[in-house]
Parts: sequence; structure tokens; C-alpha cells
Amino acid sequence: MSVIESSAEVVVVGAGLAGLACARVLREAGREVVVLDRSDAAGGRIRTDLVDGFRLDRGFQVLLTAYPEAARVLDYGRLDLRAFYPGALVRWNGGFHRVADPFRRPLDGVLGLGSPVGSLSDKLRVGLLRLEVGASGLDALARRPETTTAAALDARGFGPAIRERFLRPFLGGVFLERDLRTSSRMFEFVWKMFSSGDIALPALGMQAIPDQLAGALPPGTVRTGVEVAAVEPGLVRMGDGSTLSARAVVVAAEGPAAARLLGLPDSGSRAVTCHYFAAPRSPLGEPILVLNGEGPQDGPVNNLCVESDVAPGYAPAGRSLVSATVLEGSPDQRDDVTSHLRRWFGAQVDGWRHLRSYRVAHALPDRTAPKPPLARPGLWQCGDWCEQASINGALVSGRRVAEAMLAELRLG
Repeated sequence: MSVIESSAEVVVVGAGLAGLACARVLREAGREVVVLDRSDAAGGRIRTDLVDGFRLDRGFQVLLTAYPEAARVLDYGRLDLRAFYPGALVRWNGGFHRVADPFRRPLDGVLGLGSPVGSLSDKLRVGLLRLEVGASGLDALARRPETTTAAALDARGFGPAIRERFLRPFLGGVFLERDLRTSSRMFEFVWKMFSSGDIALPALGMQAIPDQLAGALPPGTVRTGVEVAAVEPGLVRMGDGSTLSARAVVVAAEGPAAARLLGLPDSGSRAVTCHYFAAPRSPLGEPILVLNGEGPQDGPVNNLCVESDVAPGYAPAGRSLVSATVLEGSPDQRDDVTSHLRRWFGAQVDGWRHLRSYRVAHALPDRTAPKPPLARPGLWQCGDWCEQASINGALVSGRRVAEAMLAELRLG
């Protein structure tokens, strides 16, 4: 563990996206910044492990290229983004049925009009929803009356078939909850993002995102392997008893850790479990998301993809990486997951090798709670738990806090 006995102008606790975004803005303004993190590398919840030549993101994660803050901050070209097919395969009644974005895949969209995923009128409603949110600015969407996603779908008249077979597993995989109690504003924002850009993976794994942000900071700015035990205005106390004084302290840890450090109630988290398998060949053969339209009664897997079909660098040459996501769940469900996938893909699943299972207890903050303030007396805070529960929200939160701090520090 690092021992630090010094001072800095600003100390940021947490080297996730929010903390890195905050540090970036402060450094660009000429401020001295130190970023501390207990892990062995920057990234927070966005990490990629290399296992037997496979790149395993810690939980199924994607980047929506239309995220405005991500597009502004990140160099997409250097990330070498690889896009998913704009649509999905829905598992229903023993078969796979294609749902395509008719604006980007018009032929597939027409061919899918007769699929059992939903009625023709419901498919038209999906198109109208795309046009509606696409024509609305982000500020306008943020000012709309707020309800739940489920209530917003009700108000738009979606029938039970498309709700249960497509919308619930799709949005449930995004929000990590199948009841769709997530804010309607978040739903409309996310739908606009899906409609306006690609769902993508960096060629070498999601950790390329925080690595790019951290790489833009001067060497030595990010200090890993540092356990922070307590914070107070102007002071950070480490687990080894050492202290680091600062003019300003920013807590950018994930929600539960931030709540502990700041003495705030934990607003709650949504968990997810991701199971990774090495396969001799892809069961799909295309970069597409598979949704469980049968519901939990069919098995635990909510969604699946072959990440090496999207980004070949996720697997060694001649091999495929299968990712199966279970909402909540646990690594102990691996046999149930394998049985479920065998019903989908047959005996080929017996030739798959389990690589690793990740249960991410704090995969997303539960944003049903009110947003916390940017600051308490002498302490600042940022993270996706303070904004939208997304990559974009984390980046926005870090920038907003840095800008607010700069305004205050100039007065000092």
C-alpha cells in the first residue's frame, strides 16, 4: 500500500470515469491534482481482465456513441470502436426472431413486420417513439413530466406482446431491473441515444476508455493501491494512517463507498452477473444482441452476445467469446445458465469452456433517489450516482463538479 505524506491543491478520491473526468478539467485549468484509488488500475467499475487470451469486461458493458459528453471527451478513433448490429434477436416460442432498426436496416425492418415479437401497430409505435425522441433536444427531454418507464410505455399504448418479449428484456438489460421503474426521462434519453448512434465496444475492451482518460493526465497524477479510510474538509486519511492535506477534496468513489466516506445514506445499487464462455465457434455469427423474450420462467439469462463477433480482439484467433447476462443472479447459477443456453443453441454448448463469472454488486446506482448536491461544506462529490446512471452521467458529473470548483477556487 502506498504511503503518502504530502499536500496537493485538489485530491480526488476514486479513479473511475467521474474522478478522471474531474481531474482532467482541473488539470487543463492548471490546477495541481492527485487522484487516489484503492484498486490496482484506473477505471472503477469499467475494467477488462485478460484471461487465457480473452478480454473479459467486468460485467457486460457497452458504449453508446451518441452520448454527447463521451463524444466530446473521448477520442473514438483511438478507441477503435466496433459496432453492434442495430437491432436484436428475440428468443420466443423456441425460435429466434429478428428486430431491426428500420431506419438503418430497412429491408430487415420490413421482413420483421410479421414476426411474433409484437403486433404491426406496436412496431409502428416503436418507430414513432424513435422519431419523437429523435426530434426532441436533450434539454426538452429533461424537462418532460417524469414518471416510470413502465408508465411511459403504457401511455404510448404498447401491447403486452412487445412489452414482454422485446421491451422488458431490452430495457431491463439497460437499467438492470425488469420492473421498469426507472425514470421515464432516463428511458427517453437512452432511447434517443440508441436511435442516434451505435452500440459499440472498444477493439481492446472497455478498459480502453478509462485508460485513455488517465493517459491524458501527467504521470503520477493517478495513484493506485491507496486505501482511503476517511475524508474531511481539506484532509484525506489513508488506511495506513498517513494523511494528505488539500485545498479541496472530491469524493468520486462509487455510490456505497462514497456514502460511507461522506456519512450519507446509501441510495442503493442494482446488481448483475455476467458469465463468460470460450467457444470453438460463434453460435450467432454476427455482432447482435440476443434477448430472452420468454421471460425468467424460461431460464436466468436476460441477454447474450458474442463479443468477439463485435470486436474480434476480445478472443484469440479461431475462438469466440460468449457473454451471458443475468439480472441480479450469482456465479453459482452457472449450471442453470449453461442449461438455459443449451436449450437455445443445442449440444454445441457442451463444447464451451467456462472462463469466469462476475457478480457486480454495484453495477448501477439506483437513481430513484433524489440527486445529491454537488458539495457539502468543504467536500465535493461526483459520480453516476449524482447524475444519470450511465457512462455519460459519470463524465458529466465529473466535469460539472470541476467547473463549480474552479469558480469557487478563483474566489479564494
